[in-house]
Amino acid sequence: MDNAQSGMKARVDVKRPWLAILPLMLGSFVGMFSETSLNIALPQLMKALQVGQSSIQWLVTGYMLVIGIVLPLSSLLTKWFTTKKLVLFGLGAFIIGSLISGFGVNFPMVLIGRMIQGIGTGIILPLMFTIAMLIFPPNKLGTVNGVLALVIMFAPAIGPTLTGLILAVGTWRDIFFTFVLFLVIAFVIGLFSLANVGQITKPKVDFISIILSIFAFSGLIAGASFASEMGWLSVPVLACLIVGIIALIFYVRRQLKLEVPVLNMRVFRHRNFTLGAILVMVDFGIILSAMYLLPQYLQNGLLVAVALTGIIMLPGGVINAVTSAFAGRMYDSFGAKWPARIGFIIAFIGAVMLSLVTTHSAIWYVILAHIILMIGAPLAMSPSQTSALNSLKGLESADGSAILNTMQQIVGALATALATSFLTVGRNAVSGSAAFKFTNGVHYGMYFTIALTIIGFIVALFVKDDGKYTD
Repeated sequence: MDNAQSGMKARVDVKRPWLAILPLMLGSFVGMFSETSLNIALPQLMKALQVGQSSIQWLVTGYMLVIGIVLPLSSLLTKWFTTKKLVLFGLGAFIIGSLISGFGVNFPMVLIGRMIQGIGTGIILPLMFTIAMLIFPPNKLGTVNGVLALVIMFAPAIGPTLTGLILAVGTWRDIFFTFVLFLVIAFVIGLFSLANVGQITKPKVDFISIILSIFAFSGLIAGASFASEMGWLSVPVLACLIVGIIALIFYVRRQLKLEVPVLNMRVFRHRNFTLGAILVMVDFGIILSAMYLLPQYLQNGLLVAVALTGIIMLPGGVINAVTSAFAGRMYDSFGAKWPARIGFIIAFIGAVMLSLVTTHSAIWYVILAHIILMIGAPLAMSPSQTSALNSLKGLESADGSAILNTMQQIVGALATALATSFLTVGRNAVSGSAAFKFTNGVHYGMYFTIALTIIGFIVALFVKDDGKYTD
């Protein structure tokens, strides 16, 4: 009886929990929408801001890089600041960043705005799940987490289509002003509905870890991004990569020695978690690299109008959201072995199809290839993530979730930067029309995506029949 009653009682009593979580749902939706929406607008932004491919992709990678730097600090921030202050600060940062980008007169100004937006997403996204765990009773958390996950999945699904429609009737600036509209609504609701549910303990802040993480992640992303323009063996690229790798090594070593680490790297001693994390990271790289390349190919290779580009991307986006919604449940019935293996095989087929596109490919063929890819990738993602987190217990589960969220953003930024590098190499490898050269660049970028599907399948071979990884 006591257990039943405890399952019906939240750890923190809030009168209207759904209203309290609504500002975070809106903020997370805009954050994930922002992560994929600009891909459609990149060709227009390149012309408007007068920058090249290697520079414009920083509007994507820079945003994800800042999220990756802020995410590991989310747990620490909740111990230093009240819930309401943190959420309102995150929403406010996103609003300010969106306005700076929307009114930007040059590339640096738009980029600065994007990076400020990343601060907001990095705060809001993990807080949404943390607060939900506190204000909803345990017997409702399954339903609640399903709704929260659907919010995050729905944003990338409609992002390209909504952006295409916005660009059809307006300009790239209107994309950022659309963000502001949703965020102001979230901010106003948050002023009246948010409750302070965290416990302020003000633990010691390890500034060395924070500095090391900034150098590690920014060094790796900068090196991969600069490579598309300078070449992988150029001095600036090698310098950035070396600094990033060295800083990452020292960062990991320091986390293992600290009693209260910023990120608890000790969870990687669980081989199950390590392998599961690899699968999730590879899968996320597949999705982000393809989502970066495809809309640009449609506009620069097939010369499709921007509004039609969004419509072409919609079926694959919807399939991605639908597949994600039920793929997680497959772990309960089949474990992670078969969903992961089959998912990477299907994703491989879709990536190969996209690597064969030409300047005259039929629209139905591109849509079909995108749908196949968006069936395979999420099919492997959810069971792999569930399997990884199920290998952890107690507080380690929260640590594992924080690490996965952080790594996803870093891997997403790296995948986008690498896809840009291969795109540039492919464009420079041939002569001919601009559309032909760009399409050849897309081929090179998709070869990278294909390689990721193969790596994912090989790692998935270690999954046992019961869905747990080999020891």
